Amino acid sequence: MADLPGYLITCLNSGKLALLAILVSGGIVLQILACVLYNNWWPMLTALMYLILPMPLILFAGSDTSVYITESENGWVDATKFLTGASAVGSIAIPIILKHAGVITWGAFAMELSSLFVFVTAMLCFIGMNGDDGGGYSMI
Repeated sequence: MADLPGYLITCLNSGKLALLAILVSGGIVLQILACVLYNNWWPMLTALMYLILPMPLILFAGSDTSVYITESENGWVDATKFLTGASAVGSIAIPIILKHAGVITWGAFAMELSSLFVFVTAMLCFIGMNGDDGGGYSMI
C-alpha cells in the first residue's frame, strides 16, 4: 500500500472507521431490540458487561496492544487478562442464565448472542486495524 497516493490511503482508513462505527451501532441496536421487542429489560444486564469489559485493559494496559498476545511475568498484566476474560465470559453467561431461568424468550436470547457476535467482530476489526503498517488508529 506504500505506492498508493496519500488521499487514497486516508479514504481507505476512513472507510475502516466507518465500518467500525456501523458494526458498533448495529450491536447497540440489536441489544436494545432484544429488550424492546419482547418487553423485557433484563437482557440489558449484558450491556453492563460490555461497559465493564474494556475497563481492565484501559486502566492497566493503556495503549500497549502487545498485552493481548504476550506472556508476562507481571502480576498486573495477568490480573488484567483475568478480569477481561471474566467479563467476556459474563457477556456470554448472562443471556444463557436468563434463558435457562425462563426470564427471556428465545428471540431475545438470539438477539443478545448476535449482538455479542457483532461487538466481537468490531473488536477484532479494531485490533486488526492497529497493525504495524503505520495506518489505522491508535487506542486512547
